[in-house]
Amino acid sequence: MRRLLRLAGWLTLLGLGLLGYGLIAATSQPVERQVEIAAPGLPAGGPPFRVALLSDIHFGNRAMQRARLDAIVAAVNAAKPDLVVIAGDFVNGRAGRIETNPADLIAPLAKLRAPHGVIATLGNHDHWTDPARIRGALTQAGITVLANQAAQRGPLVILGLDDAHTHHDDIAATLVSAKGMAGLPVVVTHSPDLASRLPATVGQVLAGHTHCGQVVLPLIGSLAPLVGRHVYNTHYTCGVIRDPGRTVVITGGLGSGSVPVRIGAAPDWWLVTFRAP
Repeated sequence: MRRLLRLAGWLTLLGLGLLGYGLIAATSQPVERQVEIAAPGLPAGGPPFRVALLSDIHFGNRAMQRARLDAIVAAVNAAKPDLVVIAGDFVNGRAGRIETNPADLIAPLAKLRAPHGVIATLGNHDHWTDPARIRGALTQAGITVLANQAAQRGPLVILGLDDAHTHHDDIAATLVSAKGMAGLPVVVTHSPDLASRLPATVGQVLAGHTHCGQVVLPLIGSLAPLVGRHVYNTHYTCGVIRDPGRTVVITGGLGSGSVPVRIGAAPDWWLVTFRAP
C-alpha cells in the first residue's frame, strides 16, 4: 500500500509539474516562423509580397491576456508584413456560452499595421458563441471580415472561406465572389481540412485550428485525436504541407483554447513570403 501511495504521490507531482510547464509555454512569446513560396501566378519581376498569418488568439483565459496580445501585435508590426490575415478563433466558448467580451479585442487588434490592411475569417469557437458580436468587434478594429467572400490585396486574391469544422464553408460561393479579380488565389480559413476539396486552380492555403497538437508527448504524440471526436485531419497537423500542386501553411496559433496549456507545441505565427519563381 505504501508503494502505491508513494507512486500516486510521484505521479501527482509529475502531473502538476507538466501543468506548470505547459502554462509557462502557453504564455510565452510566440515563435515567428518564416517560409517563402514560389508562386507561378505572380507577375514575373514583381516584388515579393509578405503575409503575416495569425490564428487562434483565444482571448481571455490565462494564456491570452491584454499585455501578451499587445506584445504579439508589436512583434507582427516589427516584421513589416504587406498584409495581415487572422484565421479565426478569437474567443473561447461553446454552445452559445462565450468566455470573454469580444469588445476587449478592439483596442489591441486595431494597432496591427500593414499597407494592405488586415483580413480575418471566423473559427469554430467564434461560431459556437456569438459570431455577430465578434464580427462587429473586428470591424470596429478596422479588420475586414470575410465569410465565403473574396478580396483583392496587392497581387493576391484572398479567398476568405468560413469555418469548415462547423460546416460554414462554401467553396463555390467564394469562387463566384472572386470572379473578375486578377491575382494569385490564396485561401485564408480556420480549419485546413478543406484544402483537399479545393479546385486545382487554388494552390495556396493559410490556416490554423490545430494548435499543432497543443499537447504533444514523447512516444505518444498529440493528445488531440484522443478526445473521441474528429478534431482535424492529421495530414494537416502543423507547419508547411506541400501537396501536389498545393502548399498549405498551418500556424500553431497564438493562444491555447479552453485549456491554457501547451506541451511540445509552441505558440507561433508565420511570415509567408510569396514571390514569382
